[in-house]
Amino acid sequence: MPITVNLYYHGTNGSARAFAEEMERSGIANAIRAERGNLAYRYFIPTDDPETVLLIDSWEDQAAIDAHHQSPMMQKIAALREQYDLHMEAYRFTEADGTAADQQFIRK
Repeated sequence: MPITVNLYYHGTNGSARAFAEEMERSGIANAIRAERGNLAYRYFIPTDDPETVLLIDSWEDQAAIDAHHQSPMMQKIAALREQYDLHMEAYRFTEADGTAADQQFIRK
């Protein structure tokens, strides 16, 4: 079952955004996207909080997340989080059975 994790990176003086930009520029984000089992890895900036960046990170299953967490990539990410002095919140979601019922509200 797919698992999506929303990670909120909180910083000061633009550090969260600088972190996300470095993740993209350095190729770390693309390397994560290429990992087996990764379905999505994208950064967003909330319009009401410019000192926060949201990462939406989706994986095929828990085994894919576990493999990612054991990869050398995690050491690079942890070092950048420390460098930019970021604090985090994490929320985990799995696909709900009722998603088909929601389709009537989705404009395509």
